[in-house]
Amino acid sequence: MADHLLEVRNLSVEFHTVMGVVKAVRNISYHLDRGETLAILGESGSGKSVSSSAIMNLIDMPPGRISSGEILLDGVDLLTMPTHKRREVNGRRIAMIFQDPLSHLNPVYSVGWQIREALTTHGTGSTEAQAEALRLLTRVGIPDPEKSLDKYPHEFSGGQRQRVMIAMALALRPDLLIADEPTTALDVTVQAEVLALLEELQQETGMAVLIITHDLGVVAEVADRVVVMEKGELVEAGTVRDVYKNPQHPYTRKLIAAAPGKGKMHSPGARGEPVLSVRDVRKHYGSFEALKGISFDLMPGETMAVVGESGSGKSTLARILLRLDEPDSGSALWKGRDLFQLSPAELYKLRRDLQMVFQDPTQSLNPRMTVYQLISEAWVIHPDILPKAKWRERVAELLVQVGLGPEHMGRYPHQFSGGQRQRIAIARALALEPQLIICDEAVSALDVSVQAQVIALLDKLRKDMGIAFIFIAHDLPVVRDFADHVMVMQKGNVVELGTVREVFETPRRDYTRALLAAGLDPDPDVQAANRAARLECAS
Repeated sequence: MADHLLEVRNLSVEFHTVMGVVKAVRNISYHLDRGETLAILGESGSGKSVSSSAIMNLIDMPPGRISSGEILLDGVDLLTMPTHKRREVNGRRIAMIFQDPLSHLNPVYSVGWQIREALTTHGTGSTEAQAEALRLLTRVGIPDPEKSLDKYPHEFSGGQRQRVMIAMALALRPDLLIADEPTTALDVTVQAEVLALLEELQQETGMAVLIITHDLGVVAEVADRVVVMEKGELVEAGTVRDVYKNPQHPYTRKLIAAAPGKGKMHSPGARGEPVLSVRDVRKHYGSFEALKGISFDLMPGETMAVVGESGSGKSTLARILLRLDEPDSGSALWKGRDLFQLSPAELYKLRRDLQMVFQDPTQSLNPRMTVYQLISEAWVIHPDILPKAKWRERVAELLVQVGLGPEHMGRYPHQFSGGQRQRIAIARALALEPQLIICDEAVSALDVSVQAQVIALLDKLRKDMGIAFIFIAHDLPVVRDFADHVMVMQKGNVVELGTVREVFETPRRDYTRALLAAGLDPDPDVQAANRAARLECAS
């Protein structure tokens, strides 16, 4: 028996591109024992996902190449293992769940078929595979599991799709589960449920968990040890508490300092005339009532955060305010003019004042356009804003503002990480110098230090240019640092509305208190206390 279940020794991975060789992983080493949870912490481009892909043999070669190292599973080097044996290891001994389950679940097959396939590929009979698929969906908490077996991925919520992927990964009871950003896009309560589920399953099966994340709160909640990666190198390793309380490397200290939820809360002054006044907005989709009479006021230069779980109506409200969907009733007065009554020509002129940053930049950015084309398109549509001779200079300025560089303007969206694509989307929204920006989970996929930079940028724009924000988010620490007022939504209703201090320090509704309790603190001692309090309340 080897000393460790998994041992990575001096692993280096490089990619050969037209721009030269990119050294994505540089001589890293770490180990993982049975029943243990190890977190790999780092920002986009740090190499954490590439290193885990090497474990699963998911690196395209070429252009990728493992230039050095060993990956030992129970002492056997996976890198020298024959292909047919390596295929037996994946799924049966090592399984993986990904950040975006919708991209990794086949949209044309039911989830039951996909779970059964994982089993039958490794020799399970069809009858037994059907029974096991039902047991797995039941175990991971999918409602009405018998009917859900015949449903397709698009028929589930984001949290439910992640649970389906966990069920697939655990079908063959692997020794090691790799979880690559498994909760990034999930609401706080769903995130807490998924992390608790992973921990329960780990205790039941004794499997080891390798979790890849940029969220210090997730590390504090689930990990035993953590390794920190920067630009392909492993810069720090240790227990979660030691690394958080006594970080040795400047990069680790920067990550910890950038964690949201520790800054001074905004104290909004007296409210005057609103720039946006929303009254009794309602929306039905068939028999489903998505919005049940939403009302609020937004002042110039103010941030109104909208929080709530999936299905609460947050994104529906955003789309309706921008007339991407039409309301059934209600009004939204923008500087005294009802947005819902404007003609298409009037709305066209107003578009430059009202911009939106969507949750998924992969879908909101045209894959056939370069970054320069994506950002400058705003000036093609509204040519009076900026002379064409200054477009390239202004694109470069906007990219620098959001943490990218002028050298990125010739690239296409697929050449960036998810967090970098979101920065491009924000730069695109800023190009028109709008007076209101609606951010629909705009920073949820960003690394903690980039998130801090973008929030600081948005805050500066608000102060310097008087831009107002409607900030839809599930990350409550970010809301705490950025918002003036908070509107809590549940099942199409506004259940609580107040200043950020009122909502965070003296919440009036049980639902709000549950949301706040589900948040994760980056300090492992604080998170341990919060967790103990949750367990006590549950019992």
